[in-house]
Amino acid sequence: MAISKLRFTQTKRTALAKQQRRLMAELLSLGKEESARIRVENIIREDIYIELLEILELYCELLSARIQLLDQKTCDESLEEAVKVLIYSASHTDLKELIIIKEILVHKFGNEFALSAINNYDGVIPDKIIKRVKYEAPSNDLISLYLEEIAKAYNIAWSNGGSGERNLQELSLSDEDEEDDDESGKPIFVEEESAKDLNSTPIKSPLGNPLVANNRSPITVKPPSKTTDNLHPTVKIPEDVKKNVAKIKKTEKIEKKDDFDSLKKRFEALKR
Repeated sequence: MAISKLRFTQTKRTALAKQQRRLMAELLSLGKEESARIRVENIIREDIYIELLEILELYCELLSARIQLLDQKTCDESLEEAVKVLIYSASHTDLKELIIIKEILVHKFGNEFALSAINNYDGVIPDKIIKRVKYEAPSNDLISLYLEEIAKAYNIAWSNGGSGERNLQELSLSDEDEEDDDESGKPIFVEEESAKDLNSTPIKSPLGNPLVANNRSPITVKPPSKTTDNLHPTVKIPEDVKKNVAKIKKTEKIEKKDDFDSLKKRFEALKR
């Protein structure tokens, strides 16, 4: 039940944060930078809180998967971090489900164990948790980065310390227009040019190798989600993988040329 509530809260707060970002874009487009710099702090705090909920959801899933280990009198080593993190951070959220879990764990493993978790005596609590439950005013650099990302997302001509101009098309977009249109799940077909040249019905054939379908693979790798620690995540492809893909593309070009010649000969034979 706690996992479901965590997911629901993340979805709800993410939607609200999206609305706040649109408001920041409007402020930047009107040149109200000072107002935007103050209000964007709420967005930063919301993002940090959502990141905390995402991490706590993973710990809850770990406890759910290993729930039988909780029957032991002492906390199993493989669950110590998850248990102590939930005890440590439950009071920093507004979810009563996590408070209930905390009370159950404290009753199960004792007050001494709970004090060790709350005060982090043994240093088990990860820094990513400590950093997200501790409130600190965001730095000017982080605020500027957020405003730059918002301006970029809504096509606002804005630079740090400068005024913004509204792009008339962008701010009228609906939420559906902002979503990524990914057609990678659809089958990919190629129209053979030879069929057009010979006045025949275009032939559509599925590609033998999906890695070179219009230079786009049906399996796509998206970069990691943005976090307050990393606003510009990237995907690094190993050099050996790049070389293998290049070899496959080269081989596919040769095979495609051979298929074209073979198909052309077949049509010439039929015309005779």
